[in-house]
Amino acid sequence: MTDTVMPAPAPVPAPPPARRRFGRLDFDVTEIGYGAAPIGNFLAPIEDGVAAAMLESAWAAGLNYFDTAPLYGYGLSEHRVGRALREKPRDAVVLSTKVGYLLSPGRRASERDPWRHGLPFTPTYAYGYDATLRSVEDSLQRLGLDRIDIAFIHDVDVINHGVARQRAHFEVAMAGGWDALVRLRDEGVVKAIGVGVNEWEVCRDALIARDFDCLLLAGRYTLLEQQALDELMPLCVARDVAVVLGGGFNGGILATGAVPGAKYEYKPAPPEIMEKVSRIEAVCARHGVRLIDAAIRFVLAHPAIVSIIPGTRTPAQLADNLAGLAREIPSDFWAELTHEGLLRADAPVPA
Repeated sequence: MTDTVMPAPAPVPAPPPARRRFGRLDFDVTEIGYGAAPIGNFLAPIEDGVAAAMLESAWAAGLNYFDTAPLYGYGLSEHRVGRALREKPRDAVVLSTKVGYLLSPGRRASERDPWRHGLPFTPTYAYGYDATLRSVEDSLQRLGLDRIDIAFIHDVDVINHGVARQRAHFEVAMAGGWDALVRLRDEGVVKAIGVGVNEWEVCRDALIARDFDCLLLAGRYTLLEQQALDELMPLCVARDVAVVLGGGFNGGILATGAVPGAKYEYKPAPPEIMEKVSRIEAVCARHGVRLIDAAIRFVLAHPAIVSIIPGTRTPAQLADNLAGLAREIPSDFWAELTHEGLLRADAPVPA
């Protein structure tokens, strides 16, 4: 008689993420979406097959929200996202892309280019009326779709333009760019219009200037920093503006921890950031909580935030993030972070 080797049990997939109403508009998004910057070959190339598997895994896991942009790989991300989603039921998908860059043929390779082996195009800032209409038309052709759901005005912030030029670009975006997006929304080409930037102050200024439906805030409301609570987040709650949170791991360190070589905003983390994250990790250790789970769950506790869009590079990373939604985090953990001055007292925390 021979021994029978029983196969290892298959891993239990995480349940599909919950859905949240997109602010004041009549559609829902999954509380975790897929941020498609990595499949634009951000910082490292990804093969077509791997990108396709990543997108299919996101769909199979129940994600209905996908975010891309012309800048990501100079059209490569939009091309890959469109190819993956084109055969899906269109009304089951919520897709966002961005305006603010036009792509023209031809590009010189540069070692400083963060988009590794992107498509052969050069991006140019363009926030005016005609440029915005053209940007959306170009995106639809790259995606192979007849409409998108959310259009964000992209990167009209200080980090991309500098203090001297940002205001001029911002004013153009709030005039011609806004008018073009309102027209496209009225025509049914898009459902929601917003601003996607790296600075909460620019989001605040945009809401003061125009009645946007939504915002994509990159990295400025996280477990590590909550300055957006001062003015922006209360304004979003009062106006029922949907906030999508990108960069929820602050460019890496809230996923990896304060390990040697940890990245903050995709650059080596400075000593004060390493020290604060180390202190947060110590609280995590005392309560048996994973840092990455706490980072995701904290963001989703704010009533204005409808989705967080981590840019996972593999199906395993996505599955791990989704599993973290189901892991228990004791209330004492959040209380200790607040007591230690590592979390603002006015920051909403998971119940």
